Amino acid sequence: MDLAKHCLVKPHSKLKLKDRDPADTFGVSKNLKKLEKNLERLRELQHLLYADKRHALLIVLQALDAGGKDGTIRHVMSGVNPQGCQVTSFKKPSSEECDHDYLWRIHKGVPSKGNIGIFNRSHYEDVLVVRVHDIVPKPVWSKRYHQINDLEKMLSENRVTILKFFLHISKDEQKRRFEQRIADPVRNWKLSLPDIEERKHWDAYTEAYEDALAKCSTPWAPWYVVPADKKWFRNHVVAEVVVQALEGMRLKYPPPSLDVSKITLD
Repeated sequence: MDLAKHCLVKPHSKLKLKDRDPADTFGVSKNLKKLEKNLERLRELQHLLYADKRHALLIVLQALDAGGKDGTIRHVMSGVNPQGCQVTSFKKPSSEECDHDYLWRIHKGVPSKGNIGIFNRSHYEDVLVVRVHDIVPKPVWSKRYHQINDLEKMLSENRVTILKFFLHISKDEQKRRFEQRIADPVRNWKLSLPDIEERKHWDAYTEAYEDALAKCSTPWAPWYVVPADKKWFRNHVVAEVVVQALEGMRLKYPPPSLDVSKITLD
């Protein structure tokens, strides 16, 4: 089954998240051996990407609070070489960042050739939270969709492959995960009052996400809506899509810089 096709937001299409079941598995049964096989293949391909040095891979993760961004990074990227992988978490902009255009800090975080970069939240916050909380007026944030598309197209034309995943959870699942954090002292630290308060804006965020995903899913930087109520399936989908993208790069090891047949060691 082509899970990427099931999760893809088709360019120029309308999107209603209520039509996408967060608990769906598309008939796929839980198979941790298949997931581990994908993760092992991902490790091999990352090594090849690092050696090839012609391409970069940017993975964008967006979700509502407790949607599983950290867990996805922890599980899907387990075992990859940290030397060729970087995670950038975008929080409230600093004063320096506010003195630049909103995409300045984003471009700085784009991975160099040979590397995998992961955005934990991203430039899409500038058409999500700023919209929901009226931080900037509509005439400002409404122009950002095409600006984001232009940036991503420029990156793709310079051999940065972009994969964007919206980890889609239900409101009930978010509540369950918050309750687990409240009950577990080991996870208390992950709770914050703003996260709890944001639940009041669930419908507004849903509408903002629907617009962002529909307007910014392009052939060069597609969005995938990943059913994420079941963590194992979330990991399975993301790993499979990433592996497919890396295999599509037609990576190869560069030739040796010297004639190895003439090397002799004393």
